Order: sequence, then C-alpha cells, then structure tokens
Amino acid sequence: MQAKWGIQGMAVAPHSLASESALAVLREGGNALEAMISAAATIAVVYPHMNSIGGDSFWVVHAPGKAMGGIDACGASAGLATKKWYADQGITKAIPFRGPVAANTVAGTISGWGAAHALSKKGLGGKLPLSRLLEDAIHYAEAGVPVTLSQSSLTEKKRPELSSIPGFAETFLVNGKSPEVGSIFKQGRLAATLRQIAKKGTNDYYRGELAELLAKELTAIGSPLRLADLQRHQAKLIDPLELKHSLGNVYNMTPPTQGVVSLMILGILDQLNLKRFNVDSAEYVHHCVEATKQAFQVRDQHVTDPAYMSHHAQHFLSPDFLKNLASKVDGQKALPWGAGRGPADTIWMGVVDGEGRCVSFIQSIYHEFGAGIVLPKSGVNWQNRGCSFSLDPHNLNTLEPHRKPFHTLNPALALFKDGRSMVYGTMGGDGQPQTQCAVFTRTATYGLNPQDAISRPRWLLGRTWGQTSDSLKLESRFDSKVVSQLAAMGHDIEMLSDFDETVGHAGCIIREPSGVLRGGWDPRSDGSVAAF
Repeated sequence: MQAKWGIQGMAVAPHSLASESALAVLREGGNALEAMISAAATIAVVYPHMNSIGGDSFWVVHAPGKAMGGIDACGASAGLATKKWYADQGITKAIPFRGPVAANTVAGTISGWGAAHALSKKGLGGKLPLSRLLEDAIHYAEAGVPVTLSQSSLTEKKRPELSSIPGFAETFLVNGKSPEVGSIFKQGRLAATLRQIAKKGTNDYYRGELAELLAKELTAIGSPLRLADLQRHQAKLIDPLELKHSLGNVYNMTPPTQGVVSLMILGILDQLNLKRFNVDSAEYVHHCVEATKQAFQVRDQHVTDPAYMSHHAQHFLSPDFLKNLASKVDGQKALPWGAGRGPADTIWMGVVDGEGRCVSFIQSIYHEFGAGIVLPKSGVNWQNRGCSFSLDPHNLNTLEPHRKPFHTLNPALALFKDGRSMVYGTMGGDGQPQTQCAVFTRTATYGLNPQDAISRPRWLLGRTWGQTSDSLKLESRFDSKVVSQLAAMGHDIEMLSDFDETVGHAGCIIREPSGVLRGGWDPRSDGSVAAF
C-alpha cells in the first residue's frame, strides 16, 4: 500500500475525525501543538471506548532549531490511596480493575492540553484560542457521531462486565443493549464539560468550579480521589529519553512510562545489525522478539515512578548496557518467557506541520472504558490506571499516596542523520514497544514507506487489550514457512486474523529534508492520514 503525501501539514489518528480536526487547525495557520490539542479533544469524544478526558497523556515534541521537549501529563494516586484504605474496603490482594475503587489516580490529560497550549504560545507563536481547538470535540459530543464497528463490538464484549458500574449503562448502552454500528452516539454532559474547559481554561479541571464538581462526584461514588488531589496536580515539561542509534537519534518518554523499553529494543537490534536479515523473515521476527524479552526483563526490574527508581532511565540506553543485552540474544533459539504486564487501551496520534514541527502524542484510560464509571453530571469516564499498583509492599510498583502508576504508554519520535524526521506510535500495552519496533525497523532500517510498514503483518509477544495469553501471536498473513521456522526455534505460536486489532493501531509520519511528508495509518483501526 502507498503512503499518503503532503507538504503543508499532516496528521494521523486511529479515528478519521480526529485527523481531520488536526488538519483543519493546520489549514488555519495553527502549529503542530495546536493541531494535536484539537485532535486530542476530538478523539476523546469520537473514540470513547479507547480514551477519555478522564485519562492521562504524554507528548514528545520537536521544533527545528530548538531543544527536544516532552510533556508528562500523568496523574498521581490519591492521598487516601493506601493499603489500609483498600483493606478497610475489604480489598487486600489486588486492586480491582473496575469500579470506583479502581479510579484512584488523577486524570492528567487536560493539564497536558493546557501545557501544550502554553508552550505553543510561548515557543511557537501560537495564536489560536483554546475555544477554537475544542470546537470540533464540543460539536461531536453534542450533535453526536456515528458508532464505529470498534466501539459497537467492544461495548458488546465488555457489557456483561461493566453494565452494573455506576454511569456505564446510562452512557454507553441503548436500552440496555450495545449501540449499533452507524447509529448516532451523543454525549451531552461531556459537551457541557468541554465547553466549560474551553471557556474557563484547563486549570478549571483541577482548581476551579469543574474541579469541585469532579471531586464531589468521585467522592459520592466511592473513589478515594478528593479535591486536594486534583489541586496538587500539574503537568510537567520534561526532557525525553534519547537513544543514539546508528541512523540518528530516537526519542521517547521518560518513566513512569515504558518509553525506555521501546528504545532499548531498537538499541539492541542496532547492536545485532538487524539489516543482515530479510525484512519479515523468521530471523527478523525472532531477533525482534528476543530483543523485546531482554528489554522487558529490565523494565520489570527497574521501571516505575522515577522518584522510586535506583537508576535514571537513560542509564539503560548506554552503548555498553545495550551491548550486554544484545550478547544475551540467542540467534537460533527462543529464550523462556514469563508473564507480561497485561492489557491496556490507548490511542496514539502524530502531527507534523509545514515548518517541520512534530508532535508524537498518546492518551489513555488504561483498560477499555477505564474504570467503567461515568460521573453523573460531568459525563467524564475515569481511568483505572491505578489498578496497576500492587498491594504487596515489596512489589516494585507498590501503592503509595501521591505516587505515579507505571504506564505502558510511550510516544516515539526520531531525527535521522540524513535530515528526515519521523513521529510514530501505537496503542496496545505490551504490544506498544513491539509495534514501534516493527514500524521503525521497516521504515528506517529497511526503507519501506510508512503505509507498507504499518500494513504488513505484525506480531505480539505476550498480552495486550483483549488478550490473556503470553504466547507469540502472529497475524495469519505471515508466510507459513516463517511460522514454521519460528515454531522450530521454540516460540509458542498463536495465530491471529489477517488484520487483527490485538497488534495495535499504529501510525507514522516521515518528513523529508525537502519538506515532503509521507504518512501511514493502520487499516486495523478506524483511522486515516489527513494532509495538504
């Protein structure tokens, strides 16, 4: 498949309306940050099973001639979120995935929109008001959007589990049933909340009238979150992690995300000279999978809230450290593999404007529909990211008040030695670093166009949204000889459908030194590339 072309600006998202929202802003003279705010608001409305304004987000940002930047819009756990608080609720073994007690971390994404808007005005001369950037989202929430197959089928799949959770049935079901594909889905309460944010600013979500409403709603349904938790939250401007790759510099988000994992995989494969194997061959997939195992072992031993880490994540990207990991990869045999981190639900989007300013962005409520709760007046579906905390005091991610949860989220950006730049990413828990690996190596290492790199069959080691097994999953379009060879190497193979959502919704935009843009979107999603 051929990539989409452009020169003045390009956006890619897993729902076409979000891509179009970003493109409309670019056409009005907005910059990449402004375009992404608009896309982030729209996607929170039109893809409600995947994300919400009740979740977290992370940004990696590049503007030619300026230092790399990032925004950490991750919320910390509630001050009341202690092991004793859960024990008092009769919960001692694990935090439930769903319900009010799973809604134990502040939703940070709105603060990220605010930080990006301020950064746009201060550093990029942005002039568009927040009210303009949220215009599409407000319209879609109020007037409604057609229900996609993804939303309809996932609602039906999760209906038995979530229909009794406060607010879920009233918001996402129609007379107790899942909405039909093509029916109109409206969110009037969410439209009013977005309109309030557009009028009062993003700070209102944390320290204004909206914050007071959210705190009352959360308290009333049984969440440990309080107004003080919202008030203490701030998005942080950070320096992204950097991998010195033979082809250029690759950037990703710092902990508490697993961005370092995505970079480690690419660094290990660079050490192993991956290009000596044919793309999509058994040897290619095997080495990518084995590099993933090495990186995941480091992740599971070290990556958590950076305030609790013994090493800075950049340490794991040093040439010597990566060389040692590469030496552990057996080129002929699959190493044993234990349990992964489990499911996740997310959207990734990318924007590049005509000046070459790039944004790689990811927004999430963790599991499908997050905690499942929808607050009665604000209409906000709250995340369950904090169910990833452990109640075991000896666990790396043990629950503590005001601690950031581990995030699978990680947006990627690359600047190549030949002058090209690239934003890329995907949704999908443990699958995120692996799909990033597929997109990066197929484009950067093997020279494929972004659309071909994304459309080709993918793999997944372990679990992601909707999956509970830790096998090596392969889309059925892989050559049967490749499948047989991987099995002979010792991989526990599980076959997926031709284009399976299990391997994520990826996207990629490459900007050539000439300013020409090429983009690819994932046919496994409801997305598109929008360009002009």
